[in-house]
Amino acid sequence: MSATDKNYLVQAFSQLGNRLLLPDDNLSSLIQNEAFRNPWFTTENVEHAITATGKMLNEADLQQWLHSFDIKDHVPKKVGLILAGNIPLVGFHDILCVLASGNTALIKPSSQDDRLIKYVLQLLFEIAPLLKDRVIYTDRLTGFDAVIATGSNNTSRYFDYYFGKVPNIIRKNRNSVALLTGFEAAEDFAALGHDIFDYFGLGCRNVSALLVPKDYKFDSFFEGIQQFETVAMHSKYNNNYDYNKAIYLVNRDKHLDNGFLLLKEDERIASPLAVVYFRYYETLDDAITILREQEDQIQCVVGKVAGGISNQVVDFGNSQAPRLWDYADGVDTMQFLCSL
Repeated sequence: MSATDKNYLVQAFSQLGNRLLLPDDNLSSLIQNEAFRNPWFTTENVEHAITATGKMLNEADLQQWLHSFDIKDHVPKKVGLILAGNIPLVGFHDILCVLASGNTALIKPSSQDDRLIKYVLQLLFEIAPLLKDRVIYTDRLTGFDAVIATGSNNTSRYFDYYFGKVPNIIRKNRNSVALLTGFEAAEDFAALGHDIFDYFGLGCRNVSALLVPKDYKFDSFFEGIQQFETVAMHSKYNNNYDYNKAIYLVNRDKHLDNGFLLLKEDERIASPLAVVYFRYYETLDDAITILREQEDQIQCVVGKVAGGISNQVVDFGNSQAPRLWDYADGVDTMQFLCSL
């Protein structure tokens, strides 16, 4: 048995998925403490991330995913990983890909999310001891053969400078868009609320902009997301809401306000926290054209889109439940790693 045996990997990762879906007193204690260390990592948000990760690691999907790649027993390459920390366990998929491809992960975790990542990996090592030597934590990346770095548009320039001479995947800012047609049901808007408000909208898969038909009325939208009004009870979120509302009022910027979310007409994709931009379109073909023009800024598109765009498309409520093959920025991480 080796660390690159597909059956071994499938069983290891699927057992980890099962563990994450079972009660765990130690993990529960860690979850409770996370909110004190990072106020954005509320108990609800961390539990959501752990559950989503557990469901992602189901045996059927793992079989389909891993058996689509030629994973050879080779001398492992050292892959430097600079992980983001904007939402819980956001860097886990990159680690999973490095291990699944038979390589070694040199992990520079985010200070915001290092405890959860390390705990989940420790569970994995208990299940699959052969993988323990394939993970190295470091504060400074050295001796790497390739790099996967996630950051902002600003930090990406530094990543390009420092890591441009080795094979790399360097990710920049992205956000997600919802395409509305005017025929959505109440349950669609309730589901869309999760795409907007889960993790307080801090993730790249969170919807930060809407495409809506010309003369669209937002009454049904606001009614459908009313159940998420409790986000205003979170002080940091509410501070952002109050700040952006004050800016719009002082500048006399036209906007819509339901008491916990601001809607503003704007052609940009990335909106401030507690704000969702919207943009009108004439026809669905026009909407598809807009999505194509901005595809390099879009992580995924939420809605009932027939096709015609390269970005990943998900149904309402599913933006924060990616499957194993839903790669960030549309770059096939496993293909990259298997080709090293």
